[in-house]
Amino acid sequence: MELIEAELFTDAGNDAVVRLPPRRFPGVLIQGDSLSSIRSDVAEIVAACAQGDVDEALEAATFLLADFDGLLNRYESALEAHGIQRPYGPRA
Repeated sequence: MELIEAELFTDAGNDAVVRLPPRRFPGVLIQGDSLSSIRSDVAEIVAACAQGDVDEALEAATFLLADFDGLLNRYESALEAHGIQRPYGPRA
């Protein structure tokens, strides 16, 4: 384990926006339990697709997309609050 200093751009919640040295742009720190939940959501979508249940897959994917949109909104707000341009173009 290595101890380093990181820049914290939001509160230290479950999806903190932080920048690690020597990175140019911040990232989003996702806690392990949240990461496991995301993986479960993706597995649910894959299972529904494998079973041909398009409606179930679409519903699960829609919820997952909403969660990711929330993370991305938080990230973009943190960047804007600190005068940092996004490292990517507009969303599709």
